[in-house]
Amino acid sequence: MEKIIEENKQGQSLVLKQKDGNSKKLFIESYGCQMNFSDSEIVASILANEGYNTTQNLEEADLVLVNTCSIRDKAEQTVRKRLDQYNAIKKINPGMKVGVLGCMAERLKSKFLEEEKIVDMVVGPDAYKDLPNLLKEVDEGRDAINVILSKEETYGDIAPVRLNSNGVTAFVSITRGCDNMCTFCVVPFTRGRERSRDPQSIMEEITSLYEKGFKEVTLLGQNVDSYLWYGGGLKKDFEKASEMQKATAVDFAQLLDMVAKTFPKMRFRFSTSNPQDMHLEVIEVMAKHHNICKYIHLPVQSGSTRVLEAMNRQHTREEYMELVDNIYRIIPEISLSQDMIAGFPTETEEDHQDTLSLMEHCKYDFGFMFAYSERPGTLAARKLEDDIPAEVKNRRLTEIINLQQKMALERTQRFIGQTVEVLIEKESKRSNEHWSGRNSQNTMVVFPKEGNYKPGDFVNVKITDCTSATLIGDAVGYSEMQTV
Repeated sequence: MEKIIEENKQGQSLVLKQKDGNSKKLFIESYGCQMNFSDSEIVASILANEGYNTTQNLEEADLVLVNTCSIRDKAEQTVRKRLDQYNAIKKINPGMKVGVLGCMAERLKSKFLEEEKIVDMVVGPDAYKDLPNLLKEVDEGRDAINVILSKEETYGDIAPVRLNSNGVTAFVSITRGCDNMCTFCVVPFTRGRERSRDPQSIMEEITSLYEKGFKEVTLLGQNVDSYLWYGGGLKKDFEKASEMQKATAVDFAQLLDMVAKTFPKMRFRFSTSNPQDMHLEVIEVMAKHHNICKYIHLPVQSGSTRVLEAMNRQHTREEYMELVDNIYRIIPEISLSQDMIAGFPTETEEDHQDTLSLMEHCKYDFGFMFAYSERPGTLAARKLEDDIPAEVKNRRLTEIINLQQKMALERTQRFIGQTVEVLIEKESKRSNEHWSGRNSQNTMVVFPKEGNYKPGDFVNVKITDCTSATLIGDAVGYSEMQTV
């Protein structure tokens, strides 16, 4: 692989990887969660060995792939509109192939090929290694589909191609799939059973990133806190493991401790956590290491125990709030974010008020909030009537968003007058005279370009002002992380 440096629209260097001698062009887009973006990097790596280099120019592509999300209907509609755009270009360039990857491919399977005739290839999240065979099927004039879910595949042996990278931050997946079976969620059906990646392969990937100059890694999984490697397969089979396997097993707290100790000059984040699986050992490891960011995305979905039970969330309102209280006790400076669903079936006004009061108790810095969207195939779609009128859902969602925005401003204001450590990631979107990066708590920080600072530097910034989402300040010198 040869490293090629290109410039983006803001003039910032992007580190792309291209393979010498490749003549075909791959255009790949990703929608949805961070895992989809990480998977696209795996796909690009597999296809690099099949003669494809990535391009950002759709019109010149020989192969166009869209990595899709099925978590909400709106996400699927966005992808369908994009497929229409691809096919308009395909009429001009009939040699171009179009494929759907990821969760939407898994959910709709052959419907894309048989009914809609809008793609050449459908590939589920566990079938990316089969892409070379599927491309041959397309070349021979046959529709190509593989949506078989695996109990073992983690892609731990694939070195991802870092797409559109800033050369500073990167994703590393540590688990795949989910066993939680929340009644509103399609992920267990589109990504399969939960399995964890060999810690040695995780360390090797982070080592490669470190050697290339990356400064921050986000450990990814549908449920990172349930990470458990024991040399076996699925987490649910751990009780059948040998005594040797159990004795040498690695859980998430141990993995987090391992990466923080091994790479003291790198910063680490993780996402996503599940309240029922988050143990205080993880929080204590976070508190012990400066280079583990003090931020947790902790989805709750509802503040009502009754609704949580209907969602099969495996925790109560009180248990969640106790966990949050313990997190704040161990790491007072922590930032938390939430996922929240407004208008889940049977939700009453009292349930909605429970959600608002839980939010006030937890003091979230950020939030991802949506009106309930029934997803075909889920238990909620099969068993529960979507009985909350749209106007009620939207009103409740507005109240949730308004409260979150109020809290976000209050939480951001706490940094005014403080000096925070910032990893410079890129130029500010609004001004090429300013740098931007995030502090440990995941809040974006913007400050003037002064001195010799550059992307990848850890800088101390004195905060002088803020909005609800951004901190504004002035650099006052390199941070301790820069000189570790």
